[in-house]
Amino acid sequence: MYDGESRAGPDRFEVLARDGSARRGRLSTAHGHVDTPAFVAVGTQASVKGVDPDLVAASGVQVLFANTYHLYLRPGAEVIAEHGGLHRFMGWPRPLMTDSGGFQVFSLGASIDHGVGKLSNIFPDEQGDGSASEAAGEARASTSPRRPTSGGSMVRVGENEVHFVSHVDGSRHVFTPERSVAVQRALGADVMLAFDECTSPLHDASYTRASMERTHRWARRCLAAFRSGDAPHGYEQALYGVVQGGALEELRRESADAITELGFDGIAIGGNLGRSHHDMHRVLEWTVPALDAALPRHLLGIGDVPGVLAAVSRGIDTFDCVAPTRNARTGTVLARLDDEGRPRRAFRLNLKNAAFARDARPLEDGCDCGTCRRFSRAYLRHLLKSGEGLGPQLLTVHNLRFMERLMAGLRAAIEHGELEAHVVEWLGHNGRLADAVLATDREDAG
Repeated sequence: MYDGESRAGPDRFEVLARDGSARRGRLSTAHGHVDTPAFVAVGTQASVKGVDPDLVAASGVQVLFANTYHLYLRPGAEVIAEHGGLHRFMGWPRPLMTDSGGFQVFSLGASIDHGVGKLSNIFPDEQGDGSASEAAGEARASTSPRRPTSGGSMVRVGENEVHFVSHVDGSRHVFTPERSVAVQRALGADVMLAFDECTSPLHDASYTRASMERTHRWARRCLAAFRSGDAPHGYEQALYGVVQGGALEELRRESADAITELGFDGIAIGGNLGRSHHDMHRVLEWTVPALDAALPRHLLGIGDVPGVLAAVSRGIDTFDCVAPTRNARTGTVLARLDDEGRPRRAFRLNLKNAAFARDARPLEDGCDCGTCRRFSRAYLRHLLKSGEGLGPQLLTVHNLRFMERLMAGLRAAIEHGELEAHVVEWLGHNGRLADAVLATDREDAG
């Protein structure tokens, strides 16, 4: 059922099919198109850690997400620009997205002050299995790779700028909305994000509102800087605005209206999504109906299976998340079914468990990735336990392929009007979870 909605601009987004609120679309960029819904793999330092870009592409990944702040610190935006932009610098000819540095306002600031991290598949009020809990602990640690000697925040937020203390060498840096846009222009990503402040679940309503309103002022400054400059690498770039407002209905609706009215090329939904998956569902149900239906919608930091299924069901087009690749490096493998053929709890197995020491099976029956076609669980566990770098690489390839197979299945289900059945098939072992994922007000969907 062809919808035919499109938006003219640097990037052209088309909604090709709908099933309820869910959309099957296509985002066209100067470096190729992205079929949506799509998972955006994270390559923070211009690299999916430990994996050759050709292997990343072979897994089916269409688009990568790089980190503006980290690349600004090293090797520097000027170095990357001298190489013709990030695509050439990192050997990735496909579409690229960059964040704004806004997440580091949180991860190097409030995350440290409040003692909280952000990993999409572990919400504060939801407990996972052992591997999930380990992943959450790793994520919390990773938000502050090197604290200053005082042990406190490495960020100071002002009305016009953010002051950072580098986690690399302790040097001091200032980011403004204009500076963020200039760095992202130099990096040359196909899709850039406006500079924003990502708030903590522990921020109160007053601070969350003040932060949201500041983000709106910064969004206007980002647009002005973006529109006043030229694309330096000879191709057009797009700029997405970011909706904030925490887990508060009034603020989310207000922010969605404000960001939509500014005329961005797309919309990202960021910040604190609440303390549970249920809270995240509500944030999306408050936000999405207020967005321009012709624009692509990106959800920042979500990459667990139930979260992706719920977000797709509510009309989200693209997602980025470090969890699939980060978890692979610690031995946590994504897998759909257990040994009895039932959906696996949390869709994970911990390959370091002794039970896999002599297991001759692939990581996942039916997976077509190079890792599963060639290697056994026993061998892969051996690599992990021996500290061999090949182990994390092979597990990362599998986890990326798992996410791409998930997304391809969702695209096909939307095209055929079978999304609800597809979600139930994935979550059938947990009827309450399937009901929660699908419980969206379709009348309000934009």
